[in-house]
Amino acid sequence: MFDAREYVASLPRRPGVYRMFGGERELLYVGKARSLRDRVGSYFAASNVNPRVQALVQQISAIEVTVTNSETEALLLEYNLIKEHRPRFNITLRDDKSFPFIHLEAAHPFPRLAFYRGPRRAGERYFGPFPNAGAVRDTLNQLQKLFRIRNCRDSFFANRSRPCLQHQIGRCTAPCVGLITREAYAQDVAAAVQVLEGRSDEVSLELQRRMEQAAQALQFERAAQIRDQLAALNNLQAQQIVSAGDERDVDVFAVAGEGGEYAVSVMMVRGGRNLGTHSFFPRTPLAEADEMLASFVMQYYADGEPPAEVLLGADPADIAALGEALARRAGRAVNLRHAQRGIGARWAELARENAVQALRMRQAQRAGLEEMRQDLARLLDLPQPPARLECFDISHTAGEGTVASCVVFGPEGPLKKEYRRFNITGVAPGDDYGALRQALQRRYRHVRDGDAAAPDLLLIDGGAGQIAQVHEVLQELGFADLALVGVAKGPDRKPGQERLFVYGSPVPIVPEAHGPASRLIQRIRDEAHRFAITGHRRRRARRYNESVLEAVPGLGPAKRRALLQHFGGLQGVMRAGIADFVQVSGIGAALARSLYDHLHPGS
Repeated sequence: MFDAREYVASLPRRPGVYRMFGGERELLYVGKARSLRDRVGSYFAASNVNPRVQALVQQISAIEVTVTNSETEALLLEYNLIKEHRPRFNITLRDDKSFPFIHLEAAHPFPRLAFYRGPRRAGERYFGPFPNAGAVRDTLNQLQKLFRIRNCRDSFFANRSRPCLQHQIGRCTAPCVGLITREAYAQDVAAAVQVLEGRSDEVSLELQRRMEQAAQALQFERAAQIRDQLAALNNLQAQQIVSAGDERDVDVFAVAGEGGEYAVSVMMVRGGRNLGTHSFFPRTPLAEADEMLASFVMQYYADGEPPAEVLLGADPADIAALGEALARRAGRAVNLRHAQRGIGARWAELARENAVQALRMRQAQRAGLEEMRQDLARLLDLPQPPARLECFDISHTAGEGTVASCVVFGPEGPLKKEYRRFNITGVAPGDDYGALRQALQRRYRHVRDGDAAAPDLLLIDGGAGQIAQVHEVLQELGFADLALVGVAKGPDRKPGQERLFVYGSPVPIVPEAHGPASRLIQRIRDEAHRFAITGHRRRRARRYNESVLEAVPGLGPAKRRALLQHFGGLQGVMRAGIADFVQVSGIGAALARSLYDHLHPGS
């Protein structure tokens, strides 16, 4: 039996990290402390009536501590333990997707700027991070219009014989067919890089100089092109939300909320220009706002480096230790401080307003979903609103390329990381029943084995016939009692006319048109259909690319993939000659001749 009073009395008043364990040595919570005795003792104080703390204390069976030399060491150790073990009572980030960058492929004679997400490689140039993919694509689109830099893949670039559509609409200078010199193209790339680095003013001066030179040399068409570039650049500069008047790189953090429900807004400023904000909703069962923000910042930089300056909209007690910990991890100085005046304070206030707005929208969305789930429970006579819903759909074209989708919704909406697709094989073309059976068998074997959670309600896009087939599969796998509903479209196939076939009920249910339950069902069914048809189109496209090549003797799957990758698709393969085919790994002279003859009969 764990004796909290005796254990706390034995703890030193020194900095360190404490780990709280539940039954079967489950790690419940990791925390840091300036004084281990005072901090751990506060959990068991009679005056601490916080229900979240009490929920944790009731499960504690053991506590272990590690004494450190400083608060900074304690903060780093806490971060490492949370990252490794992810205790369920600690702050965790739900959105762990890495931030996107713009990548300059500098090794190519005519480099391009491309969207990039993932680990950054040494020797490559990256610009960012950006708050979201939309910000990257908007920036790339603006730069392409401004400087007409190519956006095609290298394999496509290498196999062009005439300019593509991008050149015809004024978005590319067509370096693939030699319509611009390498030196002139490099000037455009250098100007785009200067814009990305926040040095737009230098680019404006250079464009003005080049425009005047072109005019003096009587190259009036060229001067007009540069004039249009200059005007577009000035418009781009005018669209910036906030300018710091210098070229600082800053991340700004602000938090809004209370009672364990928070939103954190992160504003990215690069080259003195605001690139926008991204909002997070960390799960915080125990921490107060200041403590949560400090832990969030450490986790935020788990897989990336902080900029030289980090501003906080609050002033946590351990801000000095947090700054030192970030500097140690980055291997350089990091100026972390509470933004109280000047443009930093304005940025922090803007980030806080975004956090407040994000939290309001999330709460409104959650309230709407809760109303929908309650109405659905009433409609289907369920004992309680379903917390987890799954929906299956089948997509194919005349029986070809059949794909089944499974989408999952939780109390707060779609759980996209849990979506699954199933490529259906060994089933007669057009046999939707057989496709459903295969998809359900594959999915619910994983559920039975504990690899996925079982839903409270299973929806199938279909009627009585579909759910009868599905129930047979569920019965075989031990899920016969799972609530099962088929969603059939109405006579006009319009939203709001759905009929619900509940397994075991002889009469279909017709929900109120556009009522809360109807809207939830439509949303889930439409998402399942979208996910299925996207997978089907991708599978059909791959099938089309490979089908023409499948009849070539000696050309197996690996060589077909190598050809398509080398030439950037089937069109590139069709344009290639025998000498081009030989350049592909695994393609010899005899096979190259056979391939060419097959693709160009009678030539």
